[in-house]
Amino acid sequence: MKAVILAGGLGTRLAEETSVRPKPMVEIGGRPILWHIMKMYSQHGIHDFIICCGYKGYVIKEYFANYYLHTSDVTFDLPQNKTTVHASVAEPWTVTLVDTGDDTGTGGRLKRIRKYLNPDEPFCMTYGDGVSNVDITAEIVFHRQHGKLATLTSVQPVARFGALQLNGTQVTGFHEKPSGEGGWINGGFFVLEPSALDTVTDDAQMFEREPIETLVSQGDLHTYQHHGFWYAVDTLRDKQHLEELWQSGKAPWKTW
Repeated sequence: MKAVILAGGLGTRLAEETSVRPKPMVEIGGRPILWHIMKMYSQHGIHDFIICCGYKGYVIKEYFANYYLHTSDVTFDLPQNKTTVHASVAEPWTVTLVDTGDDTGTGGRLKRIRKYLNPDEPFCMTYGDGVSNVDITAEIVFHRQHGKLATLTSVQPVARFGALQLNGTQVTGFHEKPSGEGGWINGGFFVLEPSALDTVTDDAQMFEREPIETLVSQGDLHTYQHHGFWYAVDTLRDKQHLEELWQSGKAPWKTW
């Protein structure tokens, strides 16, 4: 099974980092967010990836072209023009990097990589800026059971601020960053049939808008509800939060 990762956006609200690299290459614990996402899928037996590149996509290509240099100790013998990689750790990954354009919508990006998909097999899809401990294996089983074209993972994110309990104007309680009290939102981590991409009719379309609305109207979209950890990196504060979790040794998305 293949996993498609959208990695082409500008990430304008993380400009401190994304002025020099695409958002999925922002590092948590010395490794790109993209690497963390791929490790999550790899834990569920998915090792074949298609990366939809756009803004500064060459940075992603360079990372994988020189993967051993980024992840291993290396000796350069300059007189002999020889490179020795020490104690390399190879991931069992096949990575296809596709230039899907700088200004293409998420729907258009998916449409452009369709030729790399197995037409008879569903595929996973997610965004290049979110980590989770979602049970991808269980979601795939759920997708096959309902037999429709699309499954998305829905989540209830932790509130950024505490919530007051009120009786009129009197404060009767306070919840520090309550979780699970809001509505369900799109957490990414889709499982899609290739024919779901027939709903994309324009290169500039965002998959989350008209295509998703079409799938809903057809009765072809089901949701896999995830009650565990989920977090998307949108600002420098988000990056710092995930970095703190990683450095504490208690990163919830680290299931490997």
